[in-house]
This record gives sequence, structure tokens and C-alpha cells, in this order.
Amino acid sequence: MKVLFDTNVILDVLLDRDEFSEPAIKLMAKVEEADIDGLICGTTVTTIYYLVAKALGHEAARRHISSLISLFEIAPVNRMVLEDALTDKFNDFEDAVLHEAAIHSGAEYIITRNIADFKNSKIPVFEPTEFLKIIESLK
Repeated sequence: MKVLFDTNVILDVLLDRDEFSEPAIKLMAKVEEADIDGLICGTTVTTIYYLVAKALGHEAARRHISSLISLFEIAPVNRMVLEDALTDKFNDFEDAVLHEAAIHSGAEYIITRNIADFKNSKIPVFEPTEFLKIIESLK
């Protein structure tokens, strides 16, 4: 199953956000164990680099990005993704880009903590805790 992780879910792990990090860590472990084919959007990579470099320096940012790109497939952002995002009925262009990158990369699901931002998604969207329950029920 191909799953695109929203930027906020990755940041929950990297920033160890107490109330959100545990389910995000468990989902990333599923990617590491090859139970899930994990994707992150190309824009997620640049956003995370910027935030981590600002907080921890460029060397730490490089290490984190290196780990992420070895674990996740990258959903590219190209002209078609951007053009399709412009026609999506999303309030936030960044979310529309992530959504279209997921679709163009063959993702079956999007995992985010901001479900409301993806109410017009063409593919199912779940919060990390909810998606973990679904995965466990399939076993």
C-alpha cells in the first residue's frame, strides 16, 4: 500500500511533538519494515530542510534529509502536479500540491493531522492514529 505522509506528520517525529510523535513514529517504522510504501512530497523535503537548518544548523538538516530520502520515495512536484493543483478546490495551495503529488505518484492514501485541509481529496485521507488502527485491523 502506497501512502503519502504530510509534512506535519514527519515534523511530529523530527521535533518529537509529545502528543503526536508516537503514532507518527509507529507509521514510519511500518515504512522501514516495508509494510507500507512511504512517500513524501518534494516540497516536504525542502520545508523540512529549511526548518531543521534554522533550528539545528545545516549539517543536522543534511543528516535528517539524508535519512528521509533513504526511507521514503519522493513524490515529485513537476509542471503537471502544479497545474492540477491550481484547479483543485483546496483553500491552501501547498496542500493542493501535496495532494496532486500523491495522486501522480500512485499513492492510495494520505496521512495528515489536518484532515479538514484535505476535505476535497480524491483519495482517502487519515490521521496517523486512525490509519494505524486500520492497518492493525487488516492483520
